[in-house]
Amino acid sequence: MGTALQRIDVLSPGHNLESYVQAVNSIAVLTAEEERELAERLYYEQDLDAARQLVMSHLRFVVHIAKSYSGYGLSQADLIQEGNVGLMKAVKRFNPEMGVRLVSFAVHWVKAEMHEFILRNWRIVKVATTKAQRKLFFNLRSSKKRLAWFTNEEVQAVAKDLGVEPKTVREMESRMASQDTAFDAGVDDDSDQAYQAPAFYLEDNRYDPARQLEDANWTETSTQNLQNALAGLDERSRDILHHRWLTDNKATLHELAAKYSVSAERIRQLEKNAMKKLKMTLQA
Repeated sequence: MGTALQRIDVLSPGHNLESYVQAVNSIAVLTAEEERELAERLYYEQDLDAARQLVMSHLRFVVHIAKSYSGYGLSQADLIQEGNVGLMKAVKRFNPEMGVRLVSFAVHWVKAEMHEFILRNWRIVKVATTKAQRKLFFNLRSSKKRLAWFTNEEVQAVAKDLGVEPKTVREMESRMASQDTAFDAGVDDDSDQAYQAPAFYLEDNRYDPARQLEDANWTETSTQNLQNALAGLDERSRDILHHRWLTDNKATLHELAAKYSVSAERIRQLEKNAMKKLKMTLQA
C-alpha cells in the first residue's frame, strides 16, 4: 500500500494550496458501488491501485475538514497534509463488510491527526495532555460566544455539557488565554524589559556542585537512618515491611499470613505497628 499512497505526493498542498484544492475537487466522487468494489479489492486482494483510488477520491473531504480548524492560526496546507495521513490510515484499516461508507469511517482518523498537529504546534507549552483536557480544548473554543472570560453560569453550563468539573473549565480557559514567553530577552528589548525575561530569574541548579553534594549527603543520611530504624524492629516486623514495601515483588497480606501461620488481619496490624515505630524513630 505504501507505494500506491506515495503517488499522491504530487498533489502536496505545501507549494500552491489553491491549485491543490482545485486539483482534488476535480477528482470524481465514487458511488457507493464503486467504493465497495475498490474497498473489497484492497481488503481481500491487497490491490494497491484500489487503495490509491480510494485515497484520491476522498482528498476533498480532508480539505473540507481542515477548513473547520482555520481558527487556530495554523497553516491550512499543514493541516491538510496531517489529515491526509489520517485518511491513509483509515483506508488501510477500512473493512467493506462494516456496512458504512469510507467517509464515515475516516472522519475519526482524519480529525485525530489534525488534533495531534494542533496540540503540538498551537503553543510551545502543551495546553492539553490528558484525554479530558483534549476534549475540553477543542470544545471550549466553539463554546465561547464572546472574547470576555466565562461567567460562573457559563462555566457551569460548559462543564455540564462536556462532563467535566467547573474547575477544569477555568483551568483550560486560563491556559488558552495565556501567551508563550521567550526564555531569553529579545535582541531589541531595552534594559528595562530585558530583566523580565525568565532567563534572569529561573535558575537551573541541577549541576551546581554545592546542590549536588547536598543532595548526595541527604540521600546517604536518609538511607542510613532508615537502616538504623529497621534494625530496631523485631525480625518478623522487619521481614513484613521488607516484603510489603522494600522489594519489587511485593507480597500480599495473605501470603505473609500463610508464612507466619496467622490471619491476614494480624499481618495488617503488625505492618501498621511497624510503620508507626519506624516513623517515630525517623522523626526522633
